[in-house]
Amino acid sequence: MTKKYTKEHEWIELEGDIATIGITNYAQEQIGDVVFVELPEIGDNFSAGDNACVIESVKAASDIYAPLSGEIIEVNEELESNSALVNEDAEGSAWIFKMKISNESELNSTLNEEAYKAIL
Repeated sequence: MTKKYTKEHEWIELEGDIATIGITNYAQEQIGDVVFVELPEIGDNFSAGDNACVIESVKAASDIYAPLSGEIIEVNEELESNSALVNEDAEGSAWIFKMKISNESELNSTLNEEAYKAIL
């Protein structure tokens, strides 16, 4: 499974037509101590670039964008009771949502790890 990245600091892992999405370690470091994650609703449909949810930290609230178009099929409910998990394991167990993607060609606008590190 290949991990892709966006310029907005989200990561994507694709398995078939299901994308797991979260924020990068860099993003969580910039956000600071996370105190609340407002998850999208299962069944919500987003176009690539739409505001999908919000992460609130002691510093500010940050919008998280849908990196691909599709339908939300699962959310990480553990973040509702343990939002600090984002700071502990942003690119692992703190994934935010999963979506069934509707346009695989949108992956062409994402970055591989090397290209993502180059923009940091």
